[in-house]
Amino acid sequence: MVDGALRACSADPDLHLVLVGPQSAADEVIGALAVHDRERVSVIVVESRVGMADSPLRNIRRESTVRASAEAVFAGRAYGMVSAGSSGAAVAASAHVLGRLSGVRRPGLAAALPTPNGPVLLADVGVTLDATMLELVQHAVLGAAYAAVALGIPGPRVGLLSIGSEPGKGDRLRRAVSIALSDIPLPAGSRYVGLVEGHDVAQGGRADVVITDGFTGNVLLKGIEGALRGTRTHEAAAVLLGVVGDVVVCHGAADGSDIADGIALATRLHRDGIIPAVGELADDLLTELSSAGGLTIRDQLGERT
Repeated sequence: MVDGALRACSADPDLHLVLVGPQSAADEVIGALAVHDRERVSVIVVESRVGMADSPLRNIRRESTVRASAEAVFAGRAYGMVSAGSSGAAVAASAHVLGRLSGVRRPGLAAALPTPNGPVLLADVGVTLDATMLELVQHAVLGAAYAAVALGIPGPRVGLLSIGSEPGKGDRLRRAVSIALSDIPLPAGSRYVGLVEGHDVAQGGRADVVITDGFTGNVLLKGIEGALRGTRTHEAAAVLLGVVGDVVVCHGAADGSDIADGIALATRLHRDGIIPAVGELADDLLTELSSAGGLTIRDQLGERT
């Protein structure tokens, strides 16, 4: 985090950082800055942190760096939050402290991946390991809105990741989600284009937004990152969609350049008002899906079998 913070400060002269963590780490950053830049950094001292093996839910109830970071955003001391620790803890703290958008069951992480045919937004990449039908549909709504606002894609094409692109391919969950996405009006003029495969994520051209559960998405993301390692063509950070605030999560193996990219992404989210715009586009549909009592696999498959 130290190297990433220094890189971010160097790249953006208007950036002000609130460092949350041990005093020793903060001193390392401040000491490496030019004297006239040191006033751009403030510190919230938290000596304890959540380890990768710790329970996220248990640790958000005690003092930790992720909880203190979320509280700083909630209090207005910071405009956004960047974490490179436990993804589960960062997501849990953000949802608990900042709150979720109206109707959102569980937030999801979305990562923009470069392809020869333009960026592809992959969601979820690590939160909903056992995703429900409603959660996948809501992530499609949020992802479509984000692609339109943040990536500037007019009428984003939304696909659902499966083992084949033919209709009916995949397990019961994916078949039901595919039917549901075909039946609802997605935001920002986006449209559902059907089932897509892993190579469609890597090559682009078929879907601008690809929806999957957090387990599958995380495996696919890390595979693509491994293939692109050393090229610096990908953004090693994911945006948390579905919470009331600007939250960016970097993976635990992130280097200084990755952290700096994550800080730059969080800065852009704030300056461009991206998350509020996403919420405005998605709000009515998210609320409607939630207030309808959710979606069930039986309802969707039962209508067509």
